[in-house]
Amino acid sequence: MDNSRLVKISKYLSKHLRHQPDRLGIKLAPGGWVPVDELLAACARNHFPLSREELNEVVANNDKKRFSFDSTGTLIRANQGHSVEVDLQLEPVVPPDMLYHGTAQGSVEAILQMGLSKMSRHHVHLSRDIAIAKAVGARHGKPVVFAVDAAAMYQAGYTFYCSENGVWLVDHVPPEYLQKL
Repeated sequence: MDNSRLVKISKYLSKHLRHQPDRLGIKLAPGGWVPVDELLAACARNHFPLSREELNEVVANNDKKRFSFDSTGTLIRANQGHSVEVDLQLEPVVPPDMLYHGTAQGSVEAILQMGLSKMSRHHVHLSRDIAIAKAVGARHGKPVVFAVDAAAMYQAGYTFYCSENGVWLVDHVPPEYLQKL
């Protein structure tokens, strides 16, 4: 499959598995799971035909590993980033000492004053890698990376999760745990 089709499918799946499942007529089960057969049928009904082979390729080759199949291969979900109510059934885990968050230059002042907020998402997204955080920030303009003192936050009682694709999640990061790099 060519890269433009891969990107188009990924965006379509992100929209419907993370933000608007009702527009496709699907419901997210606990964990965010949807039966693959139901998803493929819903896509076809909504004039976006998608084969199982294309779906397999998007799950396997999406650069951010946004989607995953369950162990049986019969269910699919978006790994994180939902704006609709869903329990992803993630277990709390101890974070690495330092995590990173990328943003655009225009958001820096607000972040320094109020910290990182989840906004319309379920969690604030963090990464273990500065380069990934910088790439995320670059999607919205000139990138700025913040270091997050995750060890101190954890010691203070904040709960962290790690999605299947390695994105670290937390409800909020107060400004005292942030350092602009």
